Amino acid sequence: MEERVLLITGASSGIGAATARAAADKGYKLVLAARRHDKLTALAEELGEDSVMTIGCDVTSMPDQQALVEQALARFGRIDAVFANAGRGGSPGGFSEADHEQWKDMLLTNVYGVGLTLQATLPALRESRGHVLLTGSAAGRATIPGSMYSASKWAVTGIGYNLREELRGTGIRVTLIEPGMVDTPFFDERPDHAMKDEDIANAALYALEQPAHVDVNEILVRPTPAVE
Repeated sequence: MEERVLLITGASSGIGAATARAAADKGYKLVLAARRHDKLTALAEELGEDSVMTIGCDVTSMPDQQALVEQALARFGRIDAVFANAGRGGSPGGFSEADHEQWKDMLLTNVYGVGLTLQATLPALRESRGHVLLTGSAAGRATIPGSMYSASKWAVTGIGYNLREELRGTGIRVTLIEPGMVDTPFFDERPDHAMKDEDIANAALYALEQPAHVDVNEILVRPTPAVE
């Protein structure tokens, strides 16, 4: 079998970087994209530059996304899986007082950016009968007072469900990865009782490593409740 190629957005830190490390251990070729290209360069050096390419990409820009796919295909010739992982957090204040400019940036990244990633990569995934993974959230399955972030992740949940129906019969698999609280740079303040980014990477690799006839639709991962 040809070596599998995995493209990850938001790959410079947190869940994206942890998934890159886990996938490298499984022999994947990697296409790593993020706004912070300097962090990607360090990660590529860690993983081995022969099997990794890094690209600076603003996921809210379709030209950036198209260039990402074109360069990936030029380097590796195929894309077998895409992890649409890039995301932004919200701001305090609820719907009454939150910074509305941060809403705009968050929604463009968390929702519109995911849509652009899908539209840019689906032609290659149709060729490979590949796999789409989306970083949703436990917040996309719950009601959280005043949380536009939660609303954005509800949208990602909807994208996953609707994409799966669009692709039914194509051989392309779609997996929603839905983490609870994870100890990553995504959050400014994190509770002591949280999962590690490696825990979510393990969930992503579990879905990726299933045989082609198995489609893992959703993986909801929460920390074990603290012992009282």
